[in-house]
Amino acid sequence: MTKTIVIVEDDKDIRENYIDLLTRQKYHVVGFADRPSAERAFNGQLPDMAILDIGLNDEPDGGFDLCRLLRSRSATLPIIFLTARDSDIDEVSGLRLGADDYVTKNVSLHQLLARVAALFRRMDALKARATNEEVIETSALKMNMDRLEAHWQGKDLDLTVTEMWILNSLAERPGLVKSRDQLMKAADTYVDGGTITSHIKRLRKKFLAVDAEFDSIESVYGAGYRWKTSDSA
Repeated sequence: MTKTIVIVEDDKDIRENYIDLLTRQKYHVVGFADRPSAERAFNGQLPDMAILDIGLNDEPDGGFDLCRLLRSRSATLPIIFLTARDSDIDEVSGLRLGADDYVTKNVSLHQLLARVAALFRRMDALKARATNEEVIETSALKMNMDRLEAHWQGKDLDLTVTEMWILNSLAERPGLVKSRDQLMKAADTYVDGGTITSHIKRLRKKFLAVDAEFDSIESVYGAGYRWKTSDSA
């Protein structure tokens, strides 16, 4: 089945270039120039992926608002920010809102296509895992990879696709330290180590929202992260 990608970009030439690029890769692509028109479309049916600019016409943070809306509708919809804004603050803000990736517009077309394909590949792989693997359960964590669900102490965590992969990589081998590079490989993502750190912080925040004493994701100085067990405490 052909996957549908929505691009929200206020510059007509840039929007049409990306639409053409992705259409040639056999995706069904729909473009919008502003937040209101995109919101109306999202109220009908969600796409398989959303690619958002941050500044949209007279709304400097219109893309952030769209990301909030999409995350309220779906925890696992792949979302990519594609923007000219390259500050660390904007990138962290985008990831904290639940985006799976943050890309600046100086990225090569080849790399953009690779990131889009990687996100779709992760979605397909997550859905396929359950046919061969059981649900992951360790301490109070339960992950159902078929339904793309994760629960802590019976409470839903609402994780994104990237967060699911990172958490799965940590929790499937409790006590084993995973480097940022290993987590990037596990998540099949092209981001840098700092972005992995932002995803880890967001993961911890989601756990802490349901358990104020959560401390199972441990930082190991100079090495990476691990899912802490009683033996590794």
